[in-house]
Amino acid sequence: MKKITFLLAFFILASCGVKQTMNRLTSGDYDGAIQSAVSSLRGNKNAKGKQDYIYLLEEAYAKAKERDLRNIETWSQDASPVNLEKIFTTYINLNNRQELIRPLLPLKLLKEGRDAIFPMENYSTEIVNSKNALSNYLYTNSKNALKTANKLQARAIVDDLVYLNQINPGFKDVNSLLEEARFKGTDFVHVYTKNETSIMIPVRLQNDLLDFSTYGLNDKWTVYHSNRQQGIVYDFGIILNFREINISPEQIREKEVTQEKQIKDGVKNLVDANGNIVRDSLGNAIKVDKFITVKGTAYQFTQFKACQVTAKVDYIDFNTNQLINAYPLASEFIFEHIYATVRGDRRAFDEQFISYFGRRAVPFPSNEQMVYDTGEDLKAKLKDIISRNRIRR
Repeated sequence: MKKITFLLAFFILASCGVKQTMNRLTSGDYDGAIQSAVSSLRGNKNAKGKQDYIYLLEEAYAKAKERDLRNIETWSQDASPVNLEKIFTTYINLNNRQELIRPLLPLKLLKEGRDAIFPMENYSTEIVNSKNALSNYLYTNSKNALKTANKLQARAIVDDLVYLNQINPGFKDVNSLLEEARFKGTDFVHVYTKNETSIMIPVRLQNDLLDFSTYGLNDKWTVYHSNRQQGIVYDFGIILNFREINISPEQIREKEVTQEKQIKDGVKNLVDANGNIVRDSLGNAIKVDKFITVKGTAYQFTQFKACQVTAKVDYIDFNTNQLINAYPLASEFIFEHIYATVRGDRRAFDEQFISYFGRRAVPFPSNEQMVYDTGEDLKAKLKDIISRNRIRR
């Protein structure tokens, strides 16, 4: 019973496959029908159940070939250069179709006692000639168009030259043309800082903020420079305007903290209500933990200094000298150092507080250092703004 069920399922699946291939053939999807039939014949091509696929493959191949050759003849009579790529790719498809079927040959049609017919041609000359015609057109057209191309046109030229390199590597001076087209199609962005505050911005901070090698922001058509380079006309500017820098006075805050705590201080004999020592069954005195109360007063000192930086990121179109957009940017850095002295028993305090006792006062950072220390946060926020608001044409 299981064997019958399996065979029934197999024939149903086979029937569906043949029907699907036939539907592709009758709808004009000849290559789809060929792919389906070839896939089904890669198993046991000589099985009787595969005969329908051979008939369908023979018909689809003949119709596909006839259609392609008819199209090539039509395109060849039309002088439009657009048809050059169609002719080239169609000859490639004609050859690829043959190579797809060739490993299966011969294919026997058992009822007719013959081999299925798949005429094979040598398209080498046609492929080379059509490739050269297409290559010459792409090269000449790109070279001429590049002389007056704007950025968007230059990017389309890049696509044509990349395709030319794929079908005909090393053709003439395509690589140098490609480099020129890429340069012409690229938006160059100058990123720099501007200080509108009365406080000097550390040179180190400016260099760190404008070190775009660590940002990873360059993409196919946009390049960011922090230093203007000769020979480049910059299209856009991104200006980090420092608007306000507030630095608090150096402060030392003092706080007195008194604590007491019970702590274990050895062991003692257990006594009863009458003051007698309690003993175990062997006569030994029973020991219990001895606790004492300790007390201490700590004087906590907190050194505090804060720096707040407010800035604005302006996007400028250098071609029109217009402000495209602006984004606020703010950062804060806080210097805080805690140390403490103790009078009494330091064991009255918890571990975190005790760690302050080993410290001493430290020098406050300079105003310049405070501004510099906002750098990591500023850099992360600047990168986020540029990443989320990339320049697009």
